[in-house]
Amino acid sequence: MPIPLDEVDAEELRKPRVLDMKFIRNFMLMIGPISSAFDFLTFYVMLSVLKANETLFQTGWFVESLSTQVLVIFIIRTSGNPFKSRAHPILVATSLAVVTIGATLPFTPWGAYFGFVAPPVQFYAILAGMVVTYLAIVEVAKKGFYRWYRATN
Repeated sequence: MPIPLDEVDAEELRKPRVLDMKFIRNFMLMIGPISSAFDFLTFYVMLSVLKANETLFQTGWFVESLSTQVLVIFIIRTSGNPFKSRAHPILVATSLAVVTIGATLPFTPWGAYFGFVAPPVQFYAILAGMVVTYLAIVEVAKKGFYRWYRATN
């Protein structure tokens, strides 16, 4: 909901641009498979490392997917450095709230209602490493994509 409150970086406003569907398609083709790779990594961790049953597997995948897909907004919202490009404070607050709620939901009655179970502490340690690695890889891929895109256009 707060995404419309966010503003683009000043350098993006220097010259008018048209909606470029080829750019969007190519960007998705670059970034999308990274997300899928981390889903497969999550499957591996849940099944091989944590020996998860069906409910723990679903819980872990939900928490991982929610965390990565919400936090990646801060990487892809700018072509520059996500630490230098300041997102709107409401976007930051609601995004962090969603990730926090998602991570703690399995420990609540609502979590049980949705069929979630409390993951072991080890899951959250692995999740933290996976999220940081995922965001770093997306940032590197994004920088490479923009370098390629600017060189070909």
